[in-house]
Amino acid sequence: MTIKTKAPQRGAFLLAMTDTDTISPSKELLQKLKGLESMVGNTPLRELTNVFSKKNVRIFAKEEWKQLSGSVKCRPAYYIIKDAVEKGTLHEGKALLDATSGNTGIGYAAIGEKLGLKVVLCLPENASKERKEILQSLGAELILTSKFEGTDGAQNVARELAQKFPDKYFYADQYKNDSNWKAHYKTTAVEIFNALPGITHFVAGLGTTGTFVGTGRRLKEFNPAIHLTSLQPDSALHALEGWKHLETAVVPAIYDADVADENLEVDTEEAYEMLKAVAKHEGIILSPSSAANIVGAIRVAEKLESGTVVTMLPDNADKYSEVIKKLL
Repeated sequence: MTIKTKAPQRGAFLLAMTDTDTISPSKELLQKLKGLESMVGNTPLRELTNVFSKKNVRIFAKEEWKQLSGSVKCRPAYYIIKDAVEKGTLHEGKALLDATSGNTGIGYAAIGEKLGLKVVLCLPENASKERKEILQSLGAELILTSKFEGTDGAQNVARELAQKFPDKYFYADQYKNDSNWKAHYKTTAVEIFNALPGITHFVAGLGTTGTFVGTGRRLKEFNPAIHLTSLQPDSALHALEGWKHLETAVVPAIYDADVADENLEVDTEEAYEMLKAVAKHEGIILSPSSAANIVGAIRVAEKLESGTVVTMLPDNADKYSEVIKKLL
């Protein structure tokens, strides 16, 4: 199944996002930013040898929780903030504002705390208790939005606030911000290819779509033969936090349907069963979305006679105690 996205109405968006309140960043702020760079990315690849085994076919997964803020979203959070600070649109006189399901928000908050920048986040009220506690411990201000509208509803609230108070907020808008996918283009893909130049397949789920789009574009530049498979939930009623069912959700403006060579769907129950299997046989306890990525990677690997498949483990189970208690 291929999902195309309509071209965004750029004129209205650019008008709303025009920010006349820009200032040159201080040397101190720039130095702090530079000091954080080594804490972003550079995550290890783990080979999965127990939940999947086939002659001449290998699966590797990138352990993204092993960086600042504990998830893959540290990468886009850092580059969104870095770009805005360097342009002068984010500074000590403005708060960073965005909508999040949790992990990008934690990335913003962890980085913002170290830089001395205020962070305000619109978050669905049904986000996990751990995420809310982590965000508050990092000093983020939370605006809880309807659990029935998910991150799409949180985006609407954030957009309204940004338009109403343009002098108060820098609206990061991770779903439209090119620094999101460029973070993975600059880091994730390079790390993967340097470690595994023989990679034949890349598999990743779609949320903001930044991971798949950015990593996929760069991998194709390294080797056009690398096969790219995107994953998404099989229905709108899913429990894969951070993922989007693009047929029924607002499609992120940064999404490019032409990047994927193949699109697969993953059922939440499949992900839960894989979470249990990985805990038992690989010795790591993952988030449902990480387990879902493994489901997709195995599905791709099973069809191969030979190859090296790489996927992402966006985070571990630290922020999912309610789900983990039910499953393990």
